[in-house]
Amino acid sequence: MEHWLELLRKQYNYRLAERFNWWQQNRCDINACPLICHLPELKDQPDFYTQKRDLVHTKARFPEYKAIHSQVLQNCIERVQKAFDRWLSKKSGRPRFKGVCRYRSFTFPQMKQDCIRGKFIHLPKIGAVKLIQHRPLPDGFGIKTATITRKADGWYVSLSLQSASVPKFTPDLPTLENTIGIDMGLDSFLVTSTGESVPVPQYYRKAQKRLRRLQRWHSCPHCGLELPRDWNSAILVKYRAVGHPVLKAQAMSFTGVTEKPALYASA
Repeated sequence: MEHWLELLRKQYNYRLAERFNWWQQNRCDINACPLICHLPELKDQPDFYTQKRDLVHTKARFPEYKAIHSQVLQNCIERVQKAFDRWLSKKSGRPRFKGVCRYRSFTFPQMKQDCIRGKFIHLPKIGAVKLIQHRPLPDGFGIKTATITRKADGWYVSLSLQSASVPKFTPDLPTLENTIGIDMGLDSFLVTSTGESVPVPQYYRKAQKRLRRLQRWHSCPHCGLELPRDWNSAILVKYRAVGHPVLKAQAMSFTGVTEKPALYASA
């Protein structure tokens, strides 16, 4: 999967460069160009379909792209299309080229309904991958897409579901009767136009007392492991940076002691 991300990053940058080159050569009318402007041969604007058809030549010239699923490659071009269109319509800033390790995810637009079998998920052209499932899939829902994301603490898969039983949402026109104003504040999380106030959850503040206790000298009565405060704090900072969801023990090794638990901290 690391190899796939690197190839997709290069493909993303190449397709984005094609669009920037076209925009640079065709961004002004021919009768409005300055005299010092070079007038190259005008080319058709590259779009999703032309760049998708060009994937055949990419695979012929670079055989390593044959290992990537075709729909994953097409989704990479679709991301370029959306980013470039948002920039031209002034809905977002100029798209950036992806540096090393900056392309972090890829998407399978279609997945088999029985792709999850036990503790494994079967991905096209990748095979069976061990899965820690967050929660069971609801009854009556089918898997539509799967997005594989690389994070600091491992790989994650996000599944989008669909069901014919879910009604389509058709919002009514806004009126004074069906509209509520919301103001985000500092004293309260939000205040509505009806006077309702929602307090700030302060999850981190509530966890600080537990973190302070864990950042002291760690002495485990079960395994006999003892860590000084600074060492234990450095371990907590590390796992807080990667966004580990819960505080838990994991095996660690150091001089004189093998497979002793370390501490994970959540932000």
